[in-house]
Amino acid sequence: MEKIIGFIGAGNMGYAIGGGIISSGLIDKKHIIFSDASEEKLKNIYSELGVKTSNSNLLVANEADILFLAVKPDMYPKIIEEIREYIKKDVIIITIAAGIKLEKTKELFGKDLKIVRIMPNTPALVKESMSAVMPNEFIEKEELDEILELLNSFGKTEVVSESLIDGVIAVSGSSPAYVFMMIEAMGDAAVSSGMDRKRAYKFAAQAVLGSAKMVLETGLHPGELKDMVCSPKGTTIEAVKKLEEYGFRNALIKAMEACEQKSKNMSK
Repeated sequence: MEKIIGFIGAGNMGYAIGGGIISSGLIDKKHIIFSDASEEKLKNIYSELGVKTSNSNLLVANEADILFLAVKPDMYPKIIEEIREYIKKDVIIITIAAGIKLEKTKELFGKDLKIVRIMPNTPALVKESMSAVMPNEFIEKEELDEILELLNSFGKTEVVSESLIDGVIAVSGSSPAYVFMMIEAMGDAAVSSGMDRKRAYKFAAQAVLGSAKMVLETGLHPGELKDMVCSPKGTTIEAVKKLEEYGFRNALIKAMEACEQKSKNMSK
């Protein structure tokens, strides 16, 4: 692929996506360019990825065939107003923002455009992202396949209806925070029992990683996999009983419902 990939925004997500694309070999680093208001972020991106950088959003907008808007949602109106007259005619815009619908992005640009809304998550930093992909009506199949190839370089993807975005944010976009909290709590308990903290986090994190892989690779229901660990009168079932007693499932469900509602409110 010889297209120019542009990123406006050189934060963690832009870095993760750019790094994934480069490591996949799909795009040579000389065909990737980042812009950001922060000279420090640009220096870090250049040092880590070896890509072209600029403090000019207009330069990136003018060069990019595929343009990632990797900035905070509240920056979209300002950034789009700045670049909308400088983008290429057939550019594909990729947005990464909670609360900014495809139609809203189109309105901000003031014209029909090829737009793909994506919702990745921070495990993109270790190339294990889960990305929801929502193309608008102007994206052709070949173009969508091309975008999916790029996104699959740093994790897995699913094409979904934009109507599912609030649920996606709750179950995937925000959920790494829930998992990190669980790993931290598991580590605290292990430290309390006498284990040093570094090992405690390693044991907890690897257990979560392995369990997740079992769900994905076996295709078995999570409840069935749980039952396989719970021997009669064993240690695991005692732990499960306590999790149920203190509302583990309900806490997660309520947290995700709150996350989903917040996402819906942001879209209003």
